[in-house]
Amino acid sequence: MTDPTPHPTPGSTARPAAPPPTPPVPLAALLADRDLGLRRIAGPPDDGSQVVHWVHTSEMADPYPYLLGGELLLTAGVQLSDAYADEYAARVVEAGAAALGFGVTPVYDTVPPALVEACDRHGLPLLEVPPRTPFTTVARGVWRLMAEARHRELRRVTQAQQGLAAAAARQDPVPAVLRQLAVRLGGRAVLFAPDGAELHTTGRAPSPGARTALARLARVVRGGPASATDTAQGAHLAAYALGGGQGLVLGVATEGREAGDHTVAGVAVVLLSLLTAPHQSAAEAGRSAALVRLLLGATPAEAAPLLGPGPWSVVHARGGSTPFAAGALAAALGSALVDTDGTTTRIVTDREVTARPGWTLGVSEPVEPAELAAADTRAERALRRAEATRTPLVRHHGEGLTGLFAPEEATAHARTRLAPLTGSPALAETLRVWLSLHGSWDRTAVALTVHRNTVRQRIARCATLLDADLDDADVRMELWFALRWA
Repeated sequence: MTDPTPHPTPGSTARPAAPPPTPPVPLAALLADRDLGLRRIAGPPDDGSQVVHWVHTSEMADPYPYLLGGELLLTAGVQLSDAYADEYAARVVEAGAAALGFGVTPVYDTVPPALVEACDRHGLPLLEVPPRTPFTTVARGVWRLMAEARHRELRRVTQAQQGLAAAAARQDPVPAVLRQLAVRLGGRAVLFAPDGAELHTTGRAPSPGARTALARLARVVRGGPASATDTAQGAHLAAYALGGGQGLVLGVATEGREAGDHTVAGVAVVLLSLLTAPHQSAAEAGRSAALVRLLLGATPAEAAPLLGPGPWSVVHARGGSTPFAAGALAAALGSALVDTDGTTTRIVTDREVTARPGWTLGVSEPVEPAELAAADTRAERALRRAEATRTPLVRHHGEGLTGLFAPEEATAHARTRLAPLTGSPALAETLRVWLSLHGSWDRTAVALTVHRNTVRQRIARCATLLDADLDDADVRMELWFALRWA
């Protein structure tokens, strides 16, 4: 008996299958639901990649025009015949359906052998739907599993957002955010500089080929689209251009790609863009103008009004582990006036300075803008004392007793008393540090980064040149004030 229903030719009206944007349900999870009682009877072995995006029921002879791709197509075979079984399976595969579910009632008592053979031939998973399971029950089972998947995805994204936000509030926020992103995605996170260099990288290292491909993808994003994806040597790659006009790119390499990965990466992109972008308020713009005027030849007194009323403190700091650590410290101290040479960071701020984890700070007393140069020297000395005493923060206080003397007289006396050390700045500095540390050889050596025997030799030389008994407390006090006045 032949099927009187006309059927279209396989391959006609071909179009690429595009599954709907719904959480995929593993076919294995659907088969594991005992209440449904589904049984797999044909098709390729399941390697874990077979998923269902939704359910569609159709008794059309050719369901192709009504399928979007990724469906579990349910049918009772109303218009199916043995002669048309192969063509039917081919059209379902061509439409991009994930699997075919065949109900054995009311038309057939068993799944037609011709359909089983056709599904095996075309690689289409075929599920037997028992008589006790209505198609609506199968659909509800898929929606339930889909809702559970969506809930897991939302919970994962929410937890990732909370973790990334907490990382952004840490001392070194940029590497902390990258580490958190790598943990949440189970892969590698890389921050690329404008020249393509890896500023910071963390997480599970990909293969050399995948690493090269990720760097290449970062170059593509830097010159064009805001994001791009690729695969290389089994790794899923993604690159995102950061905002702020800095030319920075976030690269991510993972072994697999899960629902919600793009959302999690998007949160990291926003946070990293904010953390690495320059920010200037109206007050900061005025301070930048003051710096420009100084560069163009203005005197500190002329540029000072643009800095604001102050008073200002100078901070010398050592610590941090990334190129962005200095900027993060300045932001924590409420200032955009920051300079770093890779070893020491200098910041000018009008805020109260408190100790910061991971940093050693030396802070000058608050001064007017015209006195910032002198405050810079005092902040440097405070930092050395902080390092010598292993103290997180040391403040330089006012001159104390020096206010009882006329500055000119005190300076003249200091220069006369220290004249034998003129031309030997190393000796004068060693004496100053040694006196500030109460004659401690070890701590002075640490502060000056020299050997303790070098300190002993220099102090002995100072005693000889100054003709002074450095064991005498009065002599020490006199020399200490002379060094400060000088």
